Formats: sequence, C-alpha cells, structure tokens
Amino acid sequence: MRYRITFAAGLAIGYVLGAKAGRARYEQLSRTARKVADSPVVQEVAGLVGAQVSNAGRTVYDKAVDRMPVTSLRDFLARPTDEEIEFVEWEARSSNGTQPRGDKGAPGGER
Repeated sequence: MRYRITFAAGLAIGYVLGAKAGRARYEQLSRTARKVADSPVVQEVAGLVGAQVSNAGRTVYDKAVDRMPVTSLRDFLARPTDEEIEFVEWEARSSNGTQPRGDKGAPGGER
C-alpha cells in the first residue's frame, strides 16, 4: 500500500511540474529535437546506419535461404514426407521383384 501511495504522489508531482512548464517548454524541446534531427551530421550517420542494417538484413536473408532452399510455400508443400518417400521406395522394390509382396517390410508395418 505504501508503494501505491508513493507512486501516486510521484505521479501527481510530475503532473503539476509538467503543467507548470507548459506549452512553451514543450515547443522548446520540440524545436531542439527538430534541429538535431535535421542536422547534416545526424542525417549522414542515419544514412550509414540504415545502409548497415540493410546489408545485415540481406546477409541474414541469404544465410536463411542457403539453409532452407524453399522458394515458395507451394514448393514446401509439394515436398514428400519421409513416410511418402518410404512408401514410394517400397512400391518400387515390390513392383520390380526385389521384395516379395505381402512381406512384413511394408511401410508402417511390423519389422
């Protein structure tokens, strides 16, 4: 309870002091912030930082593409699952006679 009262008192004092500073102080702070933001040095630094962030983003994108070479959702969904690959291989072995039909090596069956 003591912390709530302290917080409320601090909030009230901050509000009163802020209201006393008023619109003139707000305008002064706003003008100063605009001057800093419009400064050529700040603009140059912002451009350099933006370029570095862009390059870092491109590097991260390239590494992600190398690790997961999926070009689209359609490509991803068209990939067969492990079970589907196993079934296709089993059918191929069964059809060309390398594995007799009805064996227990069927996908999903007992082994």
